[in-house]
Amino acid sequence: MPPSPPDTFEEALAAVAEVDGWMTDGQARLLWDRASALADGDRIVEIGSYRGRSAIVLASAADPAVEVVAIDPHAGNDRGPQEIDGSAAEGDADHETFVANLRGAGVADRVRHVRLPSSDAGGEVAGPIALLYIDGAHRYRPASDDIRGWGARVADGGTMLIHDSFSSIGVTLAQVRTLFLGRSFTYCGRSRSMAEYRREPVRGRRRLANLARQAASLPWFVHNVAIKALLVARLGPLTRLLGHRSDEWPY
Repeated sequence: MPPSPPDTFEEALAAVAEVDGWMTDGQARLLWDRASALADGDRIVEIGSYRGRSAIVLASAADPAVEVVAIDPHAGNDRGPQEIDGSAAEGDADHETFVANLRGAGVADRVRHVRLPSSDAGGEVAGPIALLYIDGAHRYRPASDDIRGWGARVADGGTMLIHDSFSSIGVTLAQVRTLFLGRSFTYCGRSRSMAEYRREPVRGRRRLANLARQAASLPWFVHNVAIKALLVARLGPLTRLLGHRSDEWPY
């Protein structure tokens, strides 16, 4: 008999405890809260699933009548920090693990996986999106394309969450270019590197206030870039001086 999906946030955290990925408990809580607030017939789209950590939380939180679409080509590239290039074999292994992890958490029948790059997957999703979670390729061009293209499909009042905000250089540059002075999304805050935006008109003085709230996180971005530079230079112990207590990429 297949396992039952988690009923509580604590059960969802336990279900993903051994699933590879980059997501803090606070970020998982944000995903859970936004997904659990959706109504029947709403749609969640996740861009970048890796091995299923965030997809499990989203599918566990959402009502079964909410569609959950996970878009990830599992092609072996853009698998994580400093893993832009990879092999097809690595991608296939990620895909098999992703399917097994969803099955093990009891949510396999709640997630529709689209094994395509996000740039090619638009036709696989019909209708507006109530909750969009972007955690795909972190280079500037694909991150910008995801924010612009998929962000335009978020329904009025809907939510867009972006992982590696104010942490990844490419993602942050995409935010600066598309969202800092944008007219369609209000910045609501962040859980470390997961930024939250709400789809609503931003006009007049509110644009400047929206800009200021986002720009307030740029010092934290510089701090993260400095940590990454030290890790790349194999000077990990020096990151302790910046308050970083592990050898992991900051997220």
